[in-house]
Amino acid sequence: MLETSARLLRLLSLLQTPREWTGAELADRLAVSTRTVRNDIERLRNLGYPVHGTRGAVGGYRLGAGAALPPLLLDDEEAVAVAVGLRTAAGGTVAGIEETSLRALAKLEQVLPSRLRRRVNALQAYTVRVPHDEPGPRVDAGTLSTISAACRDRERLRFDYVRHDGTTGRRDVEPYRLVNWGRRWYLVAFDPERDDWRTFRVDRITPRTPTGPRFTSRELPEDVVDRVRRGVSAAAWRHRARILVHAPAAVVTERINPAVGTVEPVDERSCLLHTGADRLETIAVWLGLLDADFTVQHPPELTDLLHTLATRYLGAAG
Repeated sequence: MLETSARLLRLLSLLQTPREWTGAELADRLAVSTRTVRNDIERLRNLGYPVHGTRGAVGGYRLGAGAALPPLLLDDEEAVAVAVGLRTAAGGTVAGIEETSLRALAKLEQVLPSRLRRRVNALQAYTVRVPHDEPGPRVDAGTLSTISAACRDRERLRFDYVRHDGTTGRRDVEPYRLVNWGRRWYLVAFDPERDDWRTFRVDRITPRTPTGPRFTSRELPEDVVDRVRRGVSAAAWRHRARILVHAPAAVVTERINPAVGTVEPVDERSCLLHTGADRLETIAVWLGLLDADFTVQHPPELTDLLHTLATRYLGAAG
């Protein structure tokens, strides 16, 4: 299948030139038989590409009007996926690529066969994007490129960093991973000065150029990703809660996502769940999913909410 797709792409490239090709010429260029060329031409026509053919001694094949741009072989699902990705990028959190994404989407629509173009246009016309109540910070596309290149090339990254209190400091780290969490981007790096792993918000990073010297890659600890997820979610929590769960820590740990909170053993039959969320109602939902008895230790507002929900549920149950 890969060989056939690559050959179709090459055939489209040849037909794109302002001339007619005979079947023999195309067969010679593609190193296939003329019968295979005819079959491939038919495949292109079935995909919606306007390949015209004329008979006779001077006849041949050429690509019709409207296909002057570089050819693109996408099936229905791929076309929709690319269109959704570009449309999302046009209104996403990465600054500087909105216009570029729209230009790429326009080019994609020009080279797609009509039936796929109709699907993409329908998706665009009948999709409503609901804005977030609190839009996340936007990051610069150039900053993402600089950081990812440093991760790839194993070059130390030097940058100015704006801390939570608004003060600025200079950091010199070994970059390893970019993490996209919700509407924010984070850099996971090793800080030699502090001899530990650190997480930095990319929207607060201003890279210094050139990058630093190359470094010897370290083994990424297995718990780094979970630590990042917990740290990232905790930093964004508006409400924090401490819950005594009457179940073993191992059981509770299996039932929650690491981003939900951390579990601290108390004894063999109970543990403390440190969790949080933007809304107290969200915490109440998570507690219900634990399928275990629990006692709220903090905050008292969560206890009041649970009393309200309990009354509401009892009334609904008759």
